[in-house]
Amino acid sequence: MPESASTRPRPDVGRYVSDAWRERYFAACDALYALGAPISWERDVETSYGTTHVYRHDPEDPAARERTPVVLVHGAGSCSAMWYPNTPALGAERPVYAIDTPGDPGRSVQRAPIHEPEHAARWLDETLAGLGLDRVHLVGSSYGGWLALNQAYRGTHGLASVTLLDPGGLEKVGLRFFVWIFASLFATFAPKRLRPRLASWLEQPVLVVPELRAMIRTGVRAYRIRRPVPQPLTEAELSAIRTPLYLVLGRRSLLVHPERQVERVPRLVPGARAEIISRTGHGPQIDHAERANGLMLDFMNSAERGLSSPL
Repeated sequence: MPESASTRPRPDVGRYVSDAWRERYFAACDALYALGAPISWERDVETSYGTTHVYRHDPEDPAARERTPVVLVHGAGSCSAMWYPNTPALGAERPVYAIDTPGDPGRSVQRAPIHEPEHAARWLDETLAGLGLDRVHLVGSSYGGWLALNQAYRGTHGLASVTLLDPGGLEKVGLRFFVWIFASLFATFAPKRLRPRLASWLEQPVLVVPELRAMIRTGVRAYRIRRPVPQPLTEAELSAIRTPLYLVLGRRSLLVHPERQVERVPRLVPGARAEIISRTGHGPQIDHAERANGLMLDFMNSAERGLSSPL
């Protein structure tokens, strides 16, 4: 269970501003979870950095439940509810575990910082061990992409593959990304009739999905993130990764330079595959969910067959 927001927090960990705002955020999240796959169960995993809340989505096919599971790590300022367009397709083929990252709004409770790379890897190792998972397909979006990439380099748990969806960790975050973040936030207050046009202009699906818009707006008001921007991995660190790696970028991404990274990552990471999805920016798994889901599942299947890229 979440700790009371009235408990005096550490100044270097994330926190809710009040119990009331925490409950409002949970209600907004639950409305978004209802759009995704049914949740089989929820569980709290104790780690050295706090309590990690995890959701499991199970396939209906008993045989599919025995396949190597997928672990989803969301982006900064969000929670596992953001995966609502992906859990139905992924969860039909494999067990899916969606993790609320401590330090972001969600049902996890942070007690120590995890933004240093070594601590982030240890936190995720402890979470996977607490779930009894010894081999997983790890998928990360944005900040979660940095966590997944960092895990491929530093983690000790078995990774069958790593999929990075417009991730952090590849290059320094530039001013253009923060301008986009703030412009998108202000656009959530625009009149309803203007939101589709702004969504297209900003490449921001948050504006046209009411439940997603409500969750993001409530999270900004309810939660205080206390975390610096993570530093990108060096070329030497990227070159040391041996986990099957799949990089999916939006052509109009403002977090990374897509053309640069789609050449760079496969050159540095042995066997890595990278591609760009057109007509999207920072959220390819939301804007083009059907295609992204198919690409991710194909890659996971290929990784298990020992192939470097999907057939």
